[in-house]
Amino acid sequence: MSSRTRGVAAVAILVAAVTVLPLLVVLPAAVSAGPEHAAEYLFRPRIGELLTHTGMLVAVTVPATVVVGTLAAWLVERTALPWAGVWRTLLLAPLAVPAFVSAYAWVTVAPGLTGFAGAALITTLAYFPFVFLPVAALLRTLDPGDEEVARSLGHSSAAAVVRTVLPRLRPALSGGALLVALHLLAEYGVLEMMRFQTFTTAIMQQYAVGFSDTSGSLLASMLLALCLLALTLELVARGRRRVARVGSGAQRRAIPVALGGWTVPALLFLTAVVSLSLAVPVTTVGRWLVRALDGTGRLDADLGQVALSTLGLAVLGALAAVAAALPGAWLLNRHRSGVTLLLERTTFLASALPGVVVGLALVTLAVRWARPIYQTVGLIVLAYTILFLPRAMVSLRAGLAAAPPELSEAARSLGLRGPATFVRVVVPLIAPSVLTGFVLVALAVGTELTATLLLAPTGTDTLAMAFWREASELDYAAAAPYAAVMIAMSVPLTMLLRRQILEER
Repeated sequence: MSSRTRGVAAVAILVAAVTVLPLLVVLPAAVSAGPEHAAEYLFRPRIGELLTHTGMLVAVTVPATVVVGTLAAWLVERTALPWAGVWRTLLLAPLAVPAFVSAYAWVTVAPGLTGFAGAALITTLAYFPFVFLPVAALLRTLDPGDEEVARSLGHSSAAAVVRTVLPRLRPALSGGALLVALHLLAEYGVLEMMRFQTFTTAIMQQYAVGFSDTSGSLLASMLLALCLLALTLELVARGRRRVARVGSGAQRRAIPVALGGWTVPALLFLTAVVSLSLAVPVTTVGRWLVRALDGTGRLDADLGQVALSTLGLAVLGALAAVAAALPGAWLLNRHRSGVTLLLERTTFLASALPGVVVGLALVTLAVRWARPIYQTVGLIVLAYTILFLPRAMVSLRAGLAAAPPELSEAARSLGLRGPATFVRVVVPLIAPSVLTGFVLVALAVGTELTATLLLAPTGTDTLAMAFWREASELDYAAAAPYAAVMIAMSVPLTMLLRRQILEER
């Protein structure tokens, strides 16, 4: 192992160690309960109910997002779909609408839509872009030559896709599904509004009583076990098949597949997805915003300052997460082994914990061991990095997987050494993935709620905090301006993601 690789490995180990800091608080608290008390608590019918609810939500939402996201990506990128560019934009636009804002909209439109059905619907509509984005980007770059060869050998169009395209989509599909699963395990706002109890909502209730209570830590340990299961399943689903190739293959797009009689069903499907995921929340927020501007609600005089504070935290959190993810993603791609795989999996663990658990753990550690960083921006940025590192890691991992290592070796053979090879060869190839990771993290940070409530320095307010404060009091008109600004701030970031798909050639 070269000195450069050892240096990258040291940084990746440090990042992994930082991400498990919350576990140093959660796991000892859970262990302190003792085996008898832990068994008595965890084997209650209530825990079985929470496990069933959480499992049901993951089992329904993850496949639903994979199906919706993959089918939408295929229609947009590989068929002669009318107005494909417009649909591409509309299918990415739900990323600009925070999940709990969608829940707020649906609660006001259909108050009876609660429980499991409401939770599964809202999370599917909010999270399918996590699958659509990487699959669409990869479909746009795949060389159509393999698919055409398969058809020339007698395979039908469908069989050619199954044999040549779907296997190469596995990294995008598994990565997107993993992000959805981790978000579901840690989701709070949507589930609280839908009145659907899972481990996350139960943990919030336990920690509201007191962090010294070991019950919350025991529940958090159950979430960690579910996270390990999700990581294992994703590892199996991803496989080891190589995606990168030396050379870009045919310098042309695949010939669009004529939809024929399927054109109308395809358009109806996309219309339904966009209407439910985008039109309902946007029009509902607009309606409540009009009421606020008409005087039936009130506008916060400090709305602009709150927006600037949110934007600043989003940029800092995204930069920190991308920088922290890069060493581990590079190490896993270039020197895949059991150790590097363990490092990557470790960085995903804490992200399955609700923000309140991560926030309270960092508060405990800061007060006990690093009091000067308590109530600082640095501590809240650290929380964002721990929570949203998987978003950056999945994106960078996919980008590096498509960047052939042979190009770096060729550059070194021509005299480039050390960081120059990475900067001049690898960075241009993975720049779209870096941008994607940055945007995905920034979108998440801009709408994060529970950890921000605990860790934000005194006097700091964010749009998510202000929105939740008003929505919790059922003052929907007062909450609407904060929801509208969150959506407006997310639109430019979503447009960057669209541009990344279009330029991924």
